[in-house]
Amino acid sequence: MKKVLLFLLFISAIPFFYQGCVPSKPIEEVEILPSERLINKLEANRRKIKNFDGVGTISIESELYDNSASFRVLMQKPDSIYFTILGPFGIELAQALVTNDDYVFYDALENIAYKGKVTDDVLWNIFKINLSFSDLLDAFVGSVNLTQNLYKQPDQYSVENEQYVLAYKEPQSNLTTTYHVDIRELGITNYSLKAEDGSVNLEGNYSRFELIDDVAIPFEIEIKNKVDNQIIKISYKDISVNSRGIKVKFNLPDDATIIQW
Repeated sequence: MKKVLLFLLFISAIPFFYQGCVPSKPIEEVEILPSERLINKLEANRRKIKNFDGVGTISIESELYDNSASFRVLMQKPDSIYFTILGPFGIELAQALVTNDDYVFYDALENIAYKGKVTDDVLWNIFKINLSFSDLLDAFVGSVNLTQNLYKQPDQYSVENEQYVLAYKEPQSNLTTTYHVDIRELGITNYSLKAEDGSVNLEGNYSRFELIDDVAIPFEIEIKNKVDNQIIKISYKDISVNSRGIKVKFNLPDDATIIQW
C-alpha cells in the first residue's frame, strides 16, 4: 500500500485554481458584471464540462517526494476518474481508477492491483487532502465548485487590472478565500486561502489558457500548499472535453495479483 500512496501523492492537494492569459477582446466591449451574475456564469461554465481527457506531465516537490512523470487523466462526470503514469514510449507503468464507490490501483511493474471501497478516510489516505469525489473531478479540469456562493454576497468585490476580485470569509474557520477572475473570458485566474493573520495556506497560479467549448481551461498549473510544504506542477500537452462516446475502461491482466485493501 506504500507504493499506492507514493504514486497517488502525485495528484494530492489539487484544488485547481489558476492564473494566466486567455484570448483577448477589447476591454471596452466587456460588460462589467455584478457579483451575482459573475458567480452564476462561473458555475455554469464549470457544469458545461461533462468529460475531460488530458495528457501531459506532472511533478511534485515536497519533503518526502521529488519527481516528475508523464501522465494521462480521463474523467467522466459524475462517475469516474482514471489516472495513469506513463513511461518511455507511452508505456503504462501504473494506473488508478476511482469511482463514487470503489477504487483500484494497479502497479504494472509488480503486476499487483489494490482494490477497496471509497470512503472519506480512503480518499484522505490516497490523495492526502480532504476532497470529496466530486471536488476531485473538478480539480483536474481546473474548475472550482462555487455552488455554496451562488446566493451569498462576497465580503469583497472589485475590478482591478482587468480582473474581478472576490473574497469570501468563513466565520467558523476565519479563513478567507480570494478569487481573481479574468474579466474577458471569465476564467478564475488566481486563488489564495489565507488565515486571519494574513498567512497563506494555499496558493494557485495557472497559465496558458485555451477556450474549449467556450470555457477557459488552463494548460499550465502550479499549486503551492504552504501548510504541507508541497509544490505541484501540471503541464498539459493536449486536452479534449465533452467528447462523444468517451468511456473510462480499466481492465486488469488475468494474471495480476489482487489485494483487497
